Amino acid sequence: QVQLVESGGGSVQAGGSLRLSCVASGNTDNICMAWFRQAPGKERERVTRITADGSTSYSESVEGRFTITKDNAKNTLFLQMNSLKPEDTAVYYCAASRYTYCWRGMDYWGSGTPVTVSS
Repeated sequence: QVQLVESGGGSVQAGGSLRLSCVASGNTDNICMAWFRQAPGKERERVTRITADGSTSYSESVEGRFTITKDNAKNTLFLQMNSLKPEDTAVYYCAASRYTYCWRGMDYWGSGTPVTVSS
């Protein structure tokens, strides 16, 4: 009973920045949220997540470059992506879990927003 809509994707040169947004609606109480991405020919991977109480974690590939934040009042999740690399090119998906710490995986998914990073 959670709907997610991503936005903010686009094309950028290597070294540039993008900020993705995800608006959540429905029953958003105490949910854990995350960003995933999937590049052609690769499996979907979790980029980062933020728990209901604000704890964050990042994959090794984006640590130090990406930042996940949320505005609880607006039920909006953000992903600030800096120092982008060509290997960051993928479709980025917003996801949510009914569990506070994403203990049981993700239950809801957005449709994705594409990001292309060129050399």
